[in-house]
Amino acid sequence: MRGRTRKSAFPAIAAVLLGTVVAAAEPSPDARVAADRILGAALESDGAWDKLTELCDGVGHRLSGSPQLARAVDWATERMALDGLENVRRQRVLVPRWVRGEESCEMVAPRRQNVPMLGLGRSVGTPAGGVTGDVVVVPDFDAFERLPERDVRGRIVLWNAPFTTYGETVKYRWDGAKKASDKGAIASVIRSVGRRTLRSPHTGAMRAWEDGERAIPAAALAIEDAEMIARLASQGETVRLRLEMDARTDPDAESHNVMGEIVGREKPNEVVVIGGHLDSWDVGQGAHDDGGGCVVSMEAVRLLHELGLRPRRTVRVVLWTNEENGTRGADAYGEAAANGTEIHFAAIESDGGVENPWGFGLSVWEPGEDHTVDEAGQAWWLERLREYAEFLRPVGADSLRAGGGGADITPLMEKGVPGLALRTPMDLYWDIHHTHADTVDKVDPEALRRNVAAMAFMAWAIADLPDTVQ
Repeated sequence: MRGRTRKSAFPAIAAVLLGTVVAAAEPSPDARVAADRILGAALESDGAWDKLTELCDGVGHRLSGSPQLARAVDWATERMALDGLENVRRQRVLVPRWVRGEESCEMVAPRRQNVPMLGLGRSVGTPAGGVTGDVVVVPDFDAFERLPERDVRGRIVLWNAPFTTYGETVKYRWDGAKKASDKGAIASVIRSVGRRTLRSPHTGAMRAWEDGERAIPAAALAIEDAEMIARLASQGETVRLRLEMDARTDPDAESHNVMGEIVGREKPNEVVVIGGHLDSWDVGQGAHDDGGGCVVSMEAVRLLHELGLRPRRTVRVVLWTNEENGTRGADAYGEAAANGTEIHFAAIESDGGVENPWGFGLSVWEPGEDHTVDEAGQAWWLERLREYAEFLRPVGADSLRAGGGGADITPLMEKGVPGLALRTPMDLYWDIHHTHADTVDKVDPEALRRNVAAMAFMAWAIADLPDTVQ
């Protein structure tokens, strides 16, 4: 339950955030040497690109519980071992399995036209033969609340909400079907959550139906088609859609988080986690979301190993399973961390695509689920790491700002562990996010190398901090 405070399972980190750290020295000359070596090696290596093409072209998309994700787990395990990472292992996780099946959408009035669509994750299917209904177009939840139930019952609701920010606009994907069902709609479709498309709809997860709720099918339309339907409706035309979906939810399936590391030379029991999520949606190849984040993290640890740069603390790459429709991999890792004897010193997530990086966002929370910022702890970490971020100026990733983390490191951050996000402009990301277009050709190999450089050096810098906890 949100707002419930829990005692920190990471007492050493709690001590850091309470300010009981011995004052840290300036970055040592070793940091400059390490930065030069890491950046030089990363910018000359095709290791991340080779891994990304193996994953995207060789395995393809990787939806939770699918055979493709199982193959990706095998690939990642074998690749980490081949790269010489230490303690390569898997963590078993039971994950939900949603199956898309065959699906289609057709506008049958005022004229006939096939309409590209993608069912939303967790959606139910339609009855045999599909559902057909007139469309009621609404721009937002407030306008919908003003509609009488008689204007919705038996119809298909189109949520035509333009993209503002992802956090603001995704609520229509998450809650739209439930709100439409409550007023008697027979289906819910959304304008894709993205800035623009080339008639390539964006899928993504919707909220799970609870027992006793009237489940209706839910899908995403391309922005162009949502706008066309809205224009027709505004001109007084009756727009009628026929939606057919075979979507279903099967029993949970076995999956795994995949881990490998370089063990710390002085404090092996203190861990800096870096990683991304191995699963993707079942369209495209999951190149930016989040194959890129996975291979950047894998390559970062491989480079440290190859260069012989063993930091004071352990650097562990974790490839989480089931981020897209459940975060069970993150929950399993967080639970094991809370019940273990290791100290999680910090965590870095890459899940915003692999365009040219501009730096890192950082957040430190008070222990608990309300995500209250620990102002003193966050200020300390920002000040401490800003000097190291300067070493990333040659790759344009020298910015360090408040506001970081990610879905897969949230369970660690809720225990007080500092969380960072490797940040990019996301100029392309929102256009191809969760679409058929998220393929490896959209990744710039040079930008990928810069992401590796930034991740590898920041992970090394944090893991090699000389600070001691009293």
